[in-house]
Amino acid sequence: MPVAFVTGGTGFLGLNLIEQLLAESWEVVALHRPTSNLRHLREKDIQLVEGSIAEPDSLITVFPEKVDAVFHVAGNTNMWSPRNKIQTRDNVEGTRNMVAAALKRRAKRFIHTSSIAVYGHHQHRMDEETQSNAINSPINYYRTKYLAEKEVRRGIDQGLDAVMINPANIIGPYDYHNWSQFFILIDRQKLPGVPPAIHTFCHVREVARAHIAAFYKGKKGGNYLLGGVEVDYLSLAQEIGDILGKPTPKRTTSIWILKLLGRVSLWISYINGKEPDITPEKVFLVTNKMLCNSQKAERELDYKPASLKSMLDDCYQWMLSEGLIGQKKT
Repeated sequence: MPVAFVTGGTGFLGLNLIEQLLAESWEVVALHRPTSNLRHLREKDIQLVEGSIAEPDSLITVFPEKVDAVFHVAGNTNMWSPRNKIQTRDNVEGTRNMVAAALKRRAKRFIHTSSIAVYGHHQHRMDEETQSNAINSPINYYRTKYLAEKEVRRGIDQGLDAVMINPANIIGPYDYHNWSQFFILIDRQKLPGVPPAIHTFCHVREVARAHIAAFYKGKKGGNYLLGGVEVDYLSLAQEIGDILGKPTPKRTTSIWILKLLGRVSLWISYINGKEPDITPEKVFLVTNKMLCNSQKAERELDYKPASLKSMLDDCYQWMLSEGLIGQKKT
């Protein structure tokens, strides 16, 4: 039975990955912080170990010796500038610490959860050969994920057998903070507007499966972009509105209005200390095209993009079970 050491196991992708690993008869050791909510993990037949990727001493203490696979899923997806320093610590320094521990403990393979964000912003459809401009992005998440990959590549130069997975926008169960918020805003009729951009979306279940496939089939040092469905935000909102039985806007919102909302919300957050629903970073993200080609992953990892309907339906059913949204009115 292969053994996996998983970071970020209490998060959106991490929980889905652990479920897939258990379904494929892996033994799982999951790292968690002392403050983590372990409700979902305690329901699973796994070993829980306490530590932090930001604290090298605690990390190396619980890091298994010669583990078959390290799945470094933990990441900070913050989109609010007052928390950028913490995000840099988590994404860059945390990855550096993970790479060092994996080398010291002689991990057999290191699967790094990266992001499409490492390639930056482009008007064309990106693939693994696209030249990154992420370091110049106004979004700290993009910059830190790019720098995190550089830490992994330094590890590869020192003998680490690592593969990088680069998902696009992920939708599915266990999402408490990301695209599920689109559901909540539409359900509560509080959607401030619909941006004009078109993005690529993928199902969390298929992303999790691709991580495991990367352990078996991924090429050392390789990147694998995971995309699938390309859809504009107006169509996405309408699809979610149909699922919820709620009306949605009929036209997109002007970019200048969204930018103004983002700027005003940021100023207010400086006063009240609360993260706003809309920030300049989020506005930049949803007003710029982000498309990717996943043919390499389909060819080498047997990645299977899911339909928009399946990912939205699965997210909706999970949100219902968690009481995050109300039952559809008939």
